[in-house]
Amino acid sequence: MPVTRNALVRYRTIDNCLRNRQRKWTLEDLIDTCSEALYEYEGIDKGVSRRSIQMDIQLMRSDKLGYNAPIVVLEKKYYTYEDPDYSITNIPLTDQDLGKLTEVVEILRQFKGFSHFQDLSGMVQRLENKIHSAKTQQEPIIDFERNDHLKGLEHIETLYQTIINKKAIELCYQSFKARTSNTFTFHPYYLKEYRNRWFVIGIKKKNTPVMNLALDRIISITETSVKYQPRENFTISSLLNNVIGVSVNTEGTTEHVVFMADYHTAPYILTKPLHHSQQLVEKRQDGIVFSIDVQLNFELERELLGFGDRIKVIAPDRLKRNLREIFSNAVDLYQHEFSTSSLQNNLQKLKHKGFMMLNHLYLKKEVNQIKLAVHQHLRSTGQPPDTHAVRYLLNEVPSLRKMIFNTNLLQLLQRIDSRLFLTKAIYFDKTPEANWYVTWHQDIIINVKEKIETEGFTGWTKKAGVHGVCPPDEILTNTITVRIHLDDANEHNGALKVIPGSHQKKLSDEEISVIAQNSFSQTCQVSAGCIHVMKPLLLHSSSKATNTSHRRVIHLEFNTMELPNGLEWAERLELNK
Repeated sequence: MPVTRNALVRYRTIDNCLRNRQRKWTLEDLIDTCSEALYEYEGIDKGVSRRSIQMDIQLMRSDKLGYNAPIVVLEKKYYTYEDPDYSITNIPLTDQDLGKLTEVVEILRQFKGFSHFQDLSGMVQRLENKIHSAKTQQEPIIDFERNDHLKGLEHIETLYQTIINKKAIELCYQSFKARTSNTFTFHPYYLKEYRNRWFVIGIKKKNTPVMNLALDRIISITETSVKYQPRENFTISSLLNNVIGVSVNTEGTTEHVVFMADYHTAPYILTKPLHHSQQLVEKRQDGIVFSIDVQLNFELERELLGFGDRIKVIAPDRLKRNLREIFSNAVDLYQHEFSTSSLQNNLQKLKHKGFMMLNHLYLKKEVNQIKLAVHQHLRSTGQPPDTHAVRYLLNEVPSLRKMIFNTNLLQLLQRIDSRLFLTKAIYFDKTPEANWYVTWHQDIIINVKEKIETEGFTGWTKKAGVHGVCPPDEILTNTITVRIHLDDANEHNGALKVIPGSHQKKLSDEEISVIAQNSFSQTCQVSAGCIHVMKPLLLHSSSKATNTSHRRVIHLEFNTMELPNGLEWAERLELNK
């Protein structure tokens, strides 16, 4: 019997409800849910009658549509499936269905030899495989690549119809890089599938570059009255002729890419070329050299990276540099991992000696990102790149917060004391041009917003609109300093020297002089990406550098105490927000 689309919507809605065993479904619940579904999918707002749903349930129970749904009523009120695994979407094909499909396959097979129907080959095999499986109750003998959870497939039919009918649309779209969605007019020309991901190719408006948009990033598609802009001077074949994948730079040039594959990998590349332009250039003792003529894009890099150390790019240099950096960062991920296994011992060292050094809290890539962000800030504000310091760093460069407080640092601070909050962030650069040094001292000054005379707070100063003061010992002993090293630090470029165990109390100038002359100091040599944690009362100094390398450091201070008598920290940043 013929079934209307509205009825199919109701059957599927009832099926979804009865499969949801986390809720009890009354007849009224089913009526309301079906009414909502019809309004959502068909725009019907008059609702569904009680009799219609009762008839639907009776029909689903019967064999008229082949459902034979085991619908039961519990407590004379609640509808559910007696078999918890049942669904109308799981019913097998009938013999009549299989016969019809077999006839369809036989018809389609006749077209496989025609060039216009080459794509039918895979379709026919899939149908033959499905029919064979249904007839014999066996597992499929062919498994085609698919992604059942791929987002965006629901947009294919809509986009297909707009392309066929030459209509512009309004897209709400959010790329992976964007923080928020963006709504704009779009003129679609082609649908393209690449590695189980679908894209739509088109333009925003006349005389703008061709774009490819991933369907899984489309939030919504709506109609628009904007006149459709037909494509001009290009086809899908010409657009994608010189690329691997879908990332096309319409103004980009085609590069001659040369790479060598070892003899274990070369057969795979010979039998499945990376691109239609692929040529065998040379056979060497250690491998086979190939060439392709393509644009340099993300998909090309991913294709080459997928072979790991089995291939080597010979040209162009720009591609070689990109891959070298990617491989270097990948090695850094595995080779230099922050280990928490010895953290407890280091925390004991911090308590008794007043300092500790931890390796690999930051990857090389993260260190480079931090240095680049600081460099761009200095350049944008007109400061020279050899600027000695940037005070109130996170206020001036807020983008650094996420870079600095990575998972490793947050984990470390949590282990030290979960109550810690940031009170100071400064960037230092000991440059060859400003080869300064610092004598033995303790860090005993904190910054506050306003001067309020308070007992125990002495030595008030004011610099750049911020008040400095020496607080009571209790506040200093609850302070933790973290120095993030963006360059290697050693005795040749003025690394800090510390006197272990000198952090127990605030010292006078005479005591500092005596201790410095009669104690053994330790040079804190660390690599870029490592940190130096210490108590502020720990005696430390630095000497002039004897080489020309930078020593860039981000100096962070943390505390657990609020200030008394209305005093406020000049900077205060909660770590858990």
